[in-house]
Amino acid sequence: MSSSGNERIVIEPVTRVEGHGKVTIHLDENRQVREARLHIVEFRGFERFIQGRPFWEMPVAVQRLCGICPVSHHLGAAKAVDWLVGGENLTATAEKMRRLMHYGQIVQSHALHFFYLASPDLLFGFQSDPLKRNVLGVAAEHPELAKQGILMRKYGQEIIKATAGKKIHGTGAIPGGINKNLPVEERDALLEDWDQMLQWARDAVDLARGYTLENLEELADFGSFESNYLALVRDDGALELYDGGLRAIDADGNAIFDHAKNEKYLDYLAEGVRPWSYMKFPFIRSLGEEKGWFRVGALARVNACTYIDTPEAEEARQEFMGLGNGRPVQHSMAYHWARMIEVLHAVEKIGELLKDPDLQGEDLTVAGDRRTEGIGVIEAPRGTLFHHYRINDDDQVTMCNLIVATTSNNEPMNRAVTDVAKKLMSGQPEITDGMMNSVEVAIRAYDPCLSCATHALGQMPLIVQVHDHDGRVIQRRVKDGS
Repeated sequence: MSSSGNERIVIEPVTRVEGHGKVTIHLDENRQVREARLHIVEFRGFERFIQGRPFWEMPVAVQRLCGICPVSHHLGAAKAVDWLVGGENLTATAEKMRRLMHYGQIVQSHALHFFYLASPDLLFGFQSDPLKRNVLGVAAEHPELAKQGILMRKYGQEIIKATAGKKIHGTGAIPGGINKNLPVEERDALLEDWDQMLQWARDAVDLARGYTLENLEELADFGSFESNYLALVRDDGALELYDGGLRAIDADGNAIFDHAKNEKYLDYLAEGVRPWSYMKFPFIRSLGEEKGWFRVGALARVNACTYIDTPEAEEARQEFMGLGNGRPVQHSMAYHWARMIEVLHAVEKIGELLKDPDLQGEDLTVAGDRRTEGIGVIEAPRGTLFHHYRINDDDQVTMCNLIVATTSNNEPMNRAVTDVAKKLMSGQPEITDGMMNSVEVAIRAYDPCLSCATHALGQMPLIVQVHDHDGRVIQRRVKDGS
């Protein structure tokens, strides 16, 4: 503990999100929480510094935004530059290799979040001992579960390596296609572990389902609220993670727009800004900034789709949707259950693709009429991801716009933080570690990737500040790695 005007407490371990953020909580004169905000206050500016670079560098360059979800940026950028070379209609081998890569990313990313970052809260409780409430605590008390999480993530990374060339920052997707196929020996090695992955995916769904149902009364009132939802869907409304049309629904499940073309996204969406965060606040144009905010990610995708086209995941989805009693599920903590349903779906899809002979095809690329503008949209693990580029006659990027999933979840995360802070901290004389972790739990439900959202440089801890009604900081607590 140290003090320099304001109380400052450093707590280990580093908060369990991908990236770094700050929370400020404002109290009125009666020590009631008036407002809480999630701040991202550093900036790196990928959209600007890639200007002037040749467009074919984009699939490799922009994935440096993040070491957790580089595949999502790799494929989002690749889909955009496909349009620049007239190669958007991929060969069967190229599309299936990219899809396989993407399903591997879904498995590894969701496994990382659920088993490494979220499970300590679910297994030990939001206000449990912080020395135990971490991945090492999970490994000590639930060794088989920890092993399952490690090996599921490893399997997803092996899929990525086989399709992208490397587990992190691969080069597999190129303008108009892919630069390799899947040799039979690599396919067979991945098939060897598939049955085990399927069983573990089933077990993960059961774990998330059981936790949600057993704690339903508490979770229904924890950082939850009605919202709009945005996701890609297939032409028939099925869950679609790699390619599809944009569907937005309201809190009752009614379509706001449906099957919107990716290249027309700016006709439907806009981004607001606020002075206290570098993250933008996307919203649906037709509803305006005040009412048009929305949620993305696993919860949004499962809510928005008509069905899932793999049998076990669809059966799980149908039970999940029962939480909503005929409406979309609004529980923020239900994100975890939805993610595990997507893991089950991704594993089922991986099994289908590994048996597809097109993966051994040799027709890898296609090209056509060149364009000066390309837009790629994909469902990253955390939600809908937009990559938009314009180029000049010298093939140099002149404009880049990125809307990442965590940005779209910015308003929902702020609402969740405010809800939890008001319920737990209003009138309390001191912020406890358990209270602070509960605020983090609300943020973690969204699996935010703050590095992607802000293109941040350096490290920033999670900081909770309490202000009195005159705006003075009266308490400050910090979580970092120092």
